[in-house]
Amino acid sequence: MAYKITDKCVACGTCADACPVGAISAGDIYSINPDSCVDCGTCAGACPQEAIVPGE
Repeated sequence: MAYKITDKCVACGTCADACPVGAISAGDIYSINPDSCVDCGTCAGACPQEAIVPGE
C-alpha cells in the first residue's frame, strides 16, 4: 500500500529529499508514484505539514 500526499501539501520538497527510492515527484502538490513506493513511511515522518498518509 503506497503512501499518498493530501492537499495539505505546501510543496516544500522535504518528502522528496527524504524518499530513499525517488518515488516522489514535484508539482503544485507533490505526488507519490505507487509503483515505485516501497511503503517505508520515511516521507510521512519527514513531512512538516503532516500531509502524507497511508494509501488505501
